[in-house]
Amino acid sequence: MKLFLSVDMEGISGIVDTSYINPDSGMNYARGRQFMTEDANAVIEAALEWGATEIVVADSHNTMNNILWESLHPEAKLLAGSPRDYSMMQGLDQSFDAAFFIGYHTRQGVPGVLSHTMSGVVRNMYINGQVVGEFGFNAVYAGMYGVPVCLVSGDDLIAKEAKQLIPEISTAIVKTAVSRTSALCLSRDEATAELKRQTKRALSRVAQVKPVEFAQPLELSIEFSHTGQAEMAGIVPGARYDAEKGIVSYTPQDQHDLYKTMRAMINLASGAEFF
Repeated sequence: MKLFLSVDMEGISGIVDTSYINPDSGMNYARGRQFMTEDANAVIEAALEWGATEIVVADSHNTMNNILWESLHPEAKLLAGSPRDYSMMQGLDQSFDAAFFIGYHTRQGVPGVLSHTMSGVVRNMYINGQVVGEFGFNAVYAGMYGVPVCLVSGDDLIAKEAKQLIPEISTAIVKTAVSRTSALCLSRDEATAELKRQTKRALSRVAQVKPVEFAQPLELSIEFSHTGQAEMAGIVPGARYDAEKGIVSYTPQDQHDLYKTMRAMINLASGAEFF
């Protein structure tokens, strides 16, 4: 059993606001890194107990240098640092039996702890007209390799969002959202136990979870926060800009084109000033 862990930070146990996730200014960032590493280790330990033979952990938050390498379980390999062509999903290929999304969060514009989609410039992201957040986008990418996403951890609302796309997915709910920057959190011991319990459940049900499939060719559409951002994103060759809706669309050739073009659009849009 070969397992891919994409580990974000906003949905990690005990994390409720930006003070835990901002490397530059977060007064609780050092604690957030520890919490993130502990969540990853809980999943790794349970997976190894179940019988996993190879585990790759992709640090998937911000500059992607958050997990404490020296404290990570020694039987897991860590992919850290940026930039990466495929960002949160770098390293995944068809050789993996399953993907787990640990510490994930809800999409932009909906309730959930620290909800957003990739960047503050994104209002909505769509695949074939269906709105997706980071969970959905990355699940589509994994599905194009034939890899099922079998577990998500985070708050109760990302669990709900994930099940709308993948009904059979296992969910490790480590906190209940109160507001975008507040949550009722399980204790460390209870969160660890839940992560381990749901990891083993997910691994026992891999055959029951189907990879996410969307009709081909895919259409990626991004609605930006303002038209200046959309105009910049529209520079991408092959992109189609709908000025009335502020939406830029693109038809990718494959999963690699999909991910790299999404990143290029967002990076271009991020350079547009508001005034």
